[in-house]
Amino acid sequence: MPQLTALDAQFLHFESATTAAHVAGVAILDPEGGTVTRDALADLLRERMHLSPALTRRLKRPPLGLDHPYWVDDPGVDLDHHVFESRLPAPGDELRLAEHLSAIHERHLDRDRPLWEMHLITGLSHGRVAVYTKVHHAAIDGVSGAETLAALLDLTPEPRAVAPMEPVERAEAGEPSLSDMLTGALSRTATQGARTVRSLVRTAGELDAMPLVSSLPGSGLLSRTARWLGGDRRSRPELPALSAPRTMLNGPITGSRRLAFGSVPLKDVKLAARTFGGSVNDVVMAVCAGALRSWLEERGALPDRPLVAAVPVAVRTAGAMERAGNQLAMMAVPLATDVADPLERLAEVRKATGAAKRRLAMSSANWLAELCEVLPAPLAGLATPALSRVVSGAFPPINILISNVPGPQFPLYLCGGRVLSYFPVSVLTDLSGGVNITCFSYDGMLDFGLVACPSKVPDVWGLLGHLQSAMKELTRLQETTGDEFRHRVGIDLVSG
Repeated sequence: MPQLTALDAQFLHFESATTAAHVAGVAILDPEGGTVTRDALADLLRERMHLSPALTRRLKRPPLGLDHPYWVDDPGVDLDHHVFESRLPAPGDELRLAEHLSAIHERHLDRDRPLWEMHLITGLSHGRVAVYTKVHHAAIDGVSGAETLAALLDLTPEPRAVAPMEPVERAEAGEPSLSDMLTGALSRTATQGARTVRSLVRTAGELDAMPLVSSLPGSGLLSRTARWLGGDRRSRPELPALSAPRTMLNGPITGSRRLAFGSVPLKDVKLAARTFGGSVNDVVMAVCAGALRSWLEERGALPDRPLVAAVPVAVRTAGAMERAGNQLAMMAVPLATDVADPLERLAEVRKATGAAKRRLAMSSANWLAELCEVLPAPLAGLATPALSRVVSGAFPPINILISNVPGPQFPLYLCGGRVLSYFPVSVLTDLSGGVNITCFSYDGMLDFGLVACPSKVPDVWGLLGHLQSAMKELTRLQETTGDEFRHRVGIDLVSG
């Protein structure tokens, strides 16, 4: 009966009438040769649910919200409340699918049951089907989410045999009693002051790497002093300014969502990385920067300072793969949206992300997790939604959240049907802005999933078009300016 960490619980606290804190994915399948039906999906889940803790656990909440909830095993999961089927009206294209899934994505999960749903959508053009799966972010991060997905997929059309859960594992299942939860809550309350001080001390050395806080006068000096007093005398990479401009993307969001999804060839992204230097992730960030710049410029709303993106980074260790929940850190990176030239923009993004990665590797504390420990559980649950709305309107810490999740470069199968694409769909909050861009590399393609609040981004498909255009622009420039670019910025492609 593991207890949620403060970071896990924070995703529960973020939820409100306008925020649903689940992550999702849309698998587009060619069902030929398989049996992709609701009954087949339900049978597959019965056989394999025990491979993923996120699918078999529900919340057990202490009375009055005095402490963080617990995960308890739910061996009798009723799939009638988790697996659904619907059919698109003709013509069954991507626009109809996105409209249908937008309505599903904006609905909250039932906290009295395991926090996930799976939807089979038929009626897509060309005989395809879609499987949309959402899981609460309190239960998974990017790595554990990939593990959950892998538990249901196969390497061949023929499903693999999976050993059932051992009887001894079932016997170990249990729930915390009321007295156990009250004792735990009292213990945490008694030690909250010490934990708050410890978290603040650990966070002090990372103030200059935190969005919004790093722009305050004296934050750099305070960070260096805190590290020096803590015995850390290492020199750190110089970080660029992390002051997010106020844009039309920021401010309190509504509860409505709009989705869009599309792909670019992964070989083009890798070729751009080789030609201009850097990593696949650098190119992804630069493409997002180019798309946001042109989209905002089109509306006369481009700020003169660069947008700031938050980038989740998995810090899950091999020994912790079986634990549900989140083990992630966060980098803040300026996107160089104020730079008109696409190659100069890529160079700036590469420089900024490199510094952020080196700084994260040298950090002695995970400021994201530490900040979640500062407030006691009852206060965090009450304060988070209201505080998020106030801060987002006056001082947005970031403009957008961008995530790039690496995936397998070979075909996978679900119930015998081949997965053609997999589009991730993430979370929107008041603090993170009105649009989220997540991409997943799979079988030779980079699949983008965009989720937006229509009051901030009324044409999310238009933004997707700018993403694809930004990638095409880099592809065209490879043939004509690759050598010139490398010479100009002094990139050594052998060393990095």
